[in-house]
Amino acid sequence: MDFIFDAFSVLLSTIRDILPILALITFFQLFILRQPIPNLRRLIIGGIYLVIGLAMFLIGLEKALFPVGKMMAAQLSNPTFLGGDSPVLTDWRTYKWVYIFAALIGFSTTIAEPSLLAVAIKAGEVSSGLIRPWGLRITVAIGVAIGITLGTYRIVTGTPLYIYILAGYMIVVLQTFTTPKKMIALAYDSGGVTTSTVTVPLVAALGIGLSEAVPGRNPALDGFGLIAFASLFPIITVMGYAQVTHLLVKRNSNKSSKGENQ
Repeated sequence: MDFIFDAFSVLLSTIRDILPILALITFFQLFILRQPIPNLRRLIIGGIYLVIGLAMFLIGLEKALFPVGKMMAAQLSNPTFLGGDSPVLTDWRTYKWVYIFAALIGFSTTIAEPSLLAVAIKAGEVSSGLIRPWGLRITVAIGVAIGITLGTYRIVTGTPLYIYILAGYMIVVLQTFTTPKKMIALAYDSGGVTTSTVTVPLVAALGIGLSEAVPGRNPALDGFGLIAFASLFPIITVMGYAQVTHLLVKRNSNKSSKGENQ
């Protein structure tokens, strides 16, 4: 009975959140563009599916993904698991399994991210196959894995978040000047699409759960910030991949031109 009541409350809140968007689109369609709404019946049915799907997704987050993330963080940082009765909980090396789990969960959730898949497919289409969707997805996933691992290290050590963010964006700025222009915008978009439906719930829950388990950490201060790492480091890896590929192609072309001259 409680589950039904919670589900109904989530459904009502979802309808409340979507109504302003529908009102805005309807206003522009009827009063600014002054055009009738095409396929009205289909749009109404699709809207109903959208509301139900969003409500079910939010219920799934609350009942499954958030608890799983917190549970795994609590278990991996449990003193008994970390090394017996008296592990050194202030030593960052004690939490090696947390870093491994963070890297693997970051990589796997990014591979499964629908928004990244959509961007990768479109990138492959507009580049006439030069950008392979699987290659882009794996490169972005590696960046997310590195970022979340470094973010968990920051939580364990308690170092300030801004140091990592400033250093990371300094690298991004330097890379922007040396990366092929065709890849710069795609790299920035790749960083944005990682923080979506699959990655964010587990990463946020992992950060909050880990900050609750590590002694001396405050979930409100230290629990957040992992999503920023998940957005930043894919930009670095995608532009790094583009730079390495460009150098290899340039080197091969130079070798071939020298061979023809000889």
